[in-house]
Amino acid sequence: MRGMGRVTLIGLAAVTIVTAGIGFVGRQSVAAEPSAATKPAMARTGVPKLLDLGSTECIPCKMMWPVLEEMRKDFAGKMTVEFLDVGKKENLPLAKQHAINLIPTQIFLDAEGKELWRHEGYISRYGILDKFRELGYAFADEALKPSFSRMEAAKADDRPKDKVCHFCDGDIDAKTQVTVKTDKGDVRLCSPHCYFIMYSCLTEDKAGFEKKVSVTDWETGKAVPLTEAVFLYGLDAKTARPTIKAFAQRDAATKEMRTAGGNIVDWKVLQAKELAHRCGFCDRAVYPEDVALVKIEGVYSWGCCSHCAIGVAARTGKDIEVHQPDRLTGEMVVVKTLGGYVASVEPKTAVAWFGLRKGTDGKYGSAGCFHQGFFVNSDNLKKWVEQNPLEVGKMITIDQALGDKMKMTPAQIAKACKVGVCAPK
Repeated sequence: MRGMGRVTLIGLAAVTIVTAGIGFVGRQSVAAEPSAATKPAMARTGVPKLLDLGSTECIPCKMMWPVLEEMRKDFAGKMTVEFLDVGKKENLPLAKQHAINLIPTQIFLDAEGKELWRHEGYISRYGILDKFRELGYAFADEALKPSFSRMEAAKADDRPKDKVCHFCDGDIDAKTQVTVKTDKGDVRLCSPHCYFIMYSCLTEDKAGFEKKVSVTDWETGKAVPLTEAVFLYGLDAKTARPTIKAFAQRDAATKEMRTAGGNIVDWKVLQAKELAHRCGFCDRAVYPEDVALVKIEGVYSWGCCSHCAIGVAARTGKDIEVHQPDRLTGEMVVVKTLGGYVASVEPKTAVAWFGLRKGTDGKYGSAGCFHQGFFVNSDNLKKWVEQNPLEVGKMITIDQALGDKMKMTPAQIAKACKVGVCAPK
């Protein structure tokens, strides 16, 4: 059930207005949906109308006002926007005429006044445009196009393949390399942490998987079976992020501990610690120091990236609050959702980067969690892209980032970020 917050229920029989907490299943499944269109329609012509029926009292209705006013100005001549205050006693017949059960209700009408779709509760600007796009109106499709993108890397990635982490695409430090043996060759990872992230995403049978894995002895640089190594587990003094160094011998680990600090643990203890924190959307192992904080009705969780963080709303069906640092400056971006739509973003100028990767078929798909981000403004995003010449993708609104996740089915969400059988690229 998707929490819609507090909304106003119109009792038509009693001609009274009472407050009730209502939940809905998804965006498309509303109480009254006489002719819902959930797939892109054929191109339509004429000027459609958005009819919003609400009141001057209910909170979601008030939240709709700036959205409606903005759209009335921005799409003058392309879309008619009309508000009907059915909270007034004299307008209650209008509520009955339009079969209104809850306010606010938005009714999408074509140029001839035929109802195409309706929605109950708060809906964002993006949600309105996205629906008009689905209904076949070209102005909406144009309005949703990204204003900035880079679809080819600014330079070629000339790094040797065996020096690039199979999971995060980062550079591999020889002293922290992890190697996984597979039937198709070696898979190299930059650190034990990336190994455990990958391990948490695998869909294959994990029984005995650790026997395929070797870590690099911090002292000698030689490969050591994962299950036979000991690990010096510490904290980075600046970031408080965990540090992991592997050793073949406990004496060598003890010597390093006297200099660097930390605690010596075996691989089972390390695994328990590494898998203790998970993304609230894709269940990937995370460090809280690296990721977004997600509040779900007072319960704290994490998002392994900005897009997964916002996707927690889709997985849980609840309203959430996301705290995600700007990838360039670390300034905080705070997003609140309501009923599966973005209710507020602070700062209002914040935008999202959708990192992409071209497949062998020439089509683009998500580049993965390590290539996504929120930024406090488009200038920061563009500077970050300039500083990272290998990044490919496009700037989208945070509302669009949420919209993409809300369209996923439960089966798609269950498979999100899963990597299947571990094999070389």
